[in-house]
Amino acid sequence: MCGSLRESHQKMIARRDKVREDAQVRILRLLQENPEMSQRELAKAVGISTGSIHYVLTGLLDKGLIKLGNFSAAEDKRRYAYVLTPKGISAKAQLTRAFLVRKMAEYDALKAEIEAVQAEVDADGARGNRS
Repeated sequence: MCGSLRESHQKMIARRDKVREDAQVRILRLLQENPEMSQRELAKAVGISTGSIHYVLTGLLDKGLIKLGNFSAAEDKRRYAYVLTPKGISAKAQLTRAFLVRKMAEYDALKAEIEAVQAEVDADGARGNRS
């Protein structure tokens, strides 16, 4: 791969990793509060497809971050609860810290950009008023 194509590919992978990490954080947070959520409910809450939720949940199960338990209150005994394991609780804390650091940096960059654009608009308005 040439330099710019390799760079573009690396950026795409980094972006995909961030999206996956964001989804994992959201899913782990939701499941900690609501272990009985269905895959469809999780998908809607996170804003991704049911197929993607299934893929992420399978990965979390494989890593030992969540486990399946029977959802005893459900009429349909085939329903499961997704319960965070101690390893999952620890991973959730680490992912949440990284998520927060990344989102705060994004917020700071966005805030600076908004301030710069606002200053530009104000300057353009001041010039327009002088004409």
